[in-house]
Amino acid sequence: MRVVVVDTNVILIANGAHPEASPECVEVCVNLLNELKRSGVLVLDDGYRILLEYQNKTTPRKGKGVGDLFVQWALRHQGQPKHVQQVALTEYQKHRYEEFPDPVLEPKFDAPDRKFVAVAYKHPGHPPIWQAGDCKWLDWWPALAAHGVNVEFLCEADICRYYKKKYPAKAVPARP
Repeated sequence: MRVVVVDTNVILIANGAHPEASPECVEVCVNLLNELKRSGVLVLDDGYRILLEYQNKTTPRKGKGVGDLFVQWALRHQGQPKHVQQVALTEYQKHRYEEFPDPVLEPKFDAPDRKFVAVAYKHPGHPPIWQAGDCKWLDWWPALAAHGVNVEFLCEADICRYYKKKYPAKAVPARP
């Protein structure tokens, strides 16, 4: 059974809402989200920050996309730890958490994405974070890994392509 933290971009790609995502990446995200619903555990925060972000970027009540249905599943199963587990986060400023493991990396990190790291770090099993469409995580994963927070890049070819486009003067970093 897989226990994971899911970045919102995985859900958006599964919904077909990321125009630059390759068909292969969409298929990977669709398959992994469906597998997680069948036999995995999603880890969220107890303040519903992640779940609210999911809801703000999807239409779980009437949407028919795989991402919409995944959010609907998460909402329906949030009180069932065999499907959805929650960890308590301490937010001392907006998007600043005591549980963020690296104070040097924190100011460089996208503020809304810090909650995913804090959740993965705080959970006793240190579940990996699924990342599919945000290439900045390529710069951040080594520092996170040093603190026991692992990032699984689901769509390496896509994420490397995004990185080259966003940072044409930089070499694409190594992946875990």
